[in-house]
Amino acid sequence: MKTFQTFDIEAEYDVLHNRFPNHKDAPVIGITGNFSEGNLTLAPGYYTSILKAGGIPFIIPPFENTDILISLLDSLDGLLLTGGADINPLFLKEEPVKELHNINPFRDRQELLLTRLAANRQIPILGICRGMQVMNVALGGSIYQDIHVQMEGKRIKHSQDMDRAFASHTIQIEHDSLLARIMKTTSLPVNSFHHQAINEAAPGFRISARAADQVAEAIESTEYKSMLGVQWHPECFILNGDEYMMPLFEWLLQEATSFRTAKQMHRRILTLDTHCDTPMFFGQDINFATRDAKIKVDLHKMTEGRQDATIMVAYLAQKERTDEALLAATAKADQLLNEIERMVAMNCTAVDIAYTPADLYRLKREGKKAIMLGIENGYAIGKDLTNVERFRNRGVVYMTLCHNGNNNICGSARYNDEHIGVTPFGEQVIREMNRTGMMVDLSHAGEQTFYDTLDISSKPVVCSHSSSRALCDHPRNLTDEQLKAIARKGGIVQVCLYSGFLRTDAPATICDAIEHLHHMVNIMGIEHVGIGTDFDGDGGIIGCNDSSELINLTRRMLYERYSENDLRLIWGGNFLRVMEEVQKQD
Repeated sequence: MKTFQTFDIEAEYDVLHNRFPNHKDAPVIGITGNFSEGNLTLAPGYYTSILKAGGIPFIIPPFENTDILISLLDSLDGLLLTGGADINPLFLKEEPVKELHNINPFRDRQELLLTRLAANRQIPILGICRGMQVMNVALGGSIYQDIHVQMEGKRIKHSQDMDRAFASHTIQIEHDSLLARIMKTTSLPVNSFHHQAINEAAPGFRISARAADQVAEAIESTEYKSMLGVQWHPECFILNGDEYMMPLFEWLLQEATSFRTAKQMHRRILTLDTHCDTPMFFGQDINFATRDAKIKVDLHKMTEGRQDATIMVAYLAQKERTDEALLAATAKADQLLNEIERMVAMNCTAVDIAYTPADLYRLKREGKKAIMLGIENGYAIGKDLTNVERFRNRGVVYMTLCHNGNNNICGSARYNDEHIGVTPFGEQVIREMNRTGMMVDLSHAGEQTFYDTLDISSKPVVCSHSSSRALCDHPRNLTDEQLKAIARKGGIVQVCLYSGFLRTDAPATICDAIEHLHHMVNIMGIEHVGIGTDFDGDGGIIGCNDSSELINLTRRMLYERYSENDLRLIWGGNFLRVMEEVQKQD
């Protein structure tokens, strides 16, 4: 039987700190080693630059054991992809041109996988020369096997004979780029040792610098991610005592420090996303246990993003309100809840259903992911008030009173101009939800419904996925007066990551989400705000598009100087406080 040894980098980390006492709490940077003539080699400029920037270098040799590779990646704080031989075009589904130089398929295979896995985990990456090309093709871009025969136009010299510690030509940097901010210039002398180069940038990247002959000299993320590649060799300069390329390595260390801090914080706090619609995809043969491209929430992505829990809803589109249609809606809600439970049971070693805040904290201690049950659209109960208690007894923690349409309970935000509030039946529903311990969710509710509900409910109410109308004028969002009113009643509003609720003039980014968070904190107080992504229900924005990217939100909040206690509240503490109060029996 083949066995695998778990790689314990934390133990190695202690050894390294004893060896480098001045680097206490420094991030560990994995550096890909070169493999030639049967030996592992690494030019000294790479690890010297990392040490000088304040990090601990950890050399990664080429190897094929993916279990150890994944274990290693889960502990690294940053990744430096180094230079070396040409990339084998067969990995790119291309035939080699005759000008192709030496290749190392063994190294290519590992580093292409390494880069994809690191990107999935949001690990900061700096690619140098070949390393930039590896990053680009691993994430969906393309390269020229040889710029001299595959690019039109006259080339400048991209392979110098002079000392590598001196510049050979000049590049022009886009003025609005990350690279320009790092180097504080748009014109930079660089050295060059290559004949392969970027052709098309990978999705989510752009070319941010070029040589005089238009050869791409740098790429960077357009999704606010810590990924940057340069075609030249900045590590060579430090060996000649020249520090003018050190800002690149200092950037990597800064990003790695931020990532390490966020990882440590996620170990200590509970991270709860209060709204996802993954059950909408149950009919599309999804596999929750894998990294399934069809969905934004699965076990792999939750692990990569260090997300502990989500509230998965049984969503019902608003349809006819005939007796037959209402019975069908109730049956559909039960079917979806059954399928959530079945999905969890099939993955019971890694995930379980939580019914209370205590369950969530217990499952985190046990190393399991947690799913809570919700219902989106009170249409699910039909005309039968007893369905409230029945759904509550099977574990539903909240129900939105409506969706994008008026129903027997209340008026929807889609029809705000009709000024329809809570119906007499709706008032009974709200009181029954209070009695049974089910949270009243006002996301999608109309303004009149909102204020009627605050008057009716004896318990605090929530909005599991809503944002600020002052920043984005959409009827689904809440006015400042609504935000203040729900806070006065002890409730909470969760920032929604649906692009159209964050801005209407362009695709929303992670920065827009942070702006809504800021505004809502300023209006309501830190104790009344959280995150409800709406993943798999059209939620997902540039920089935070699925569960694997949720740690990017934490890094952004840390950058904006939110404290650990603030993050504990935002990432679930506030919502669970309300849940505990609602579930508490009088």
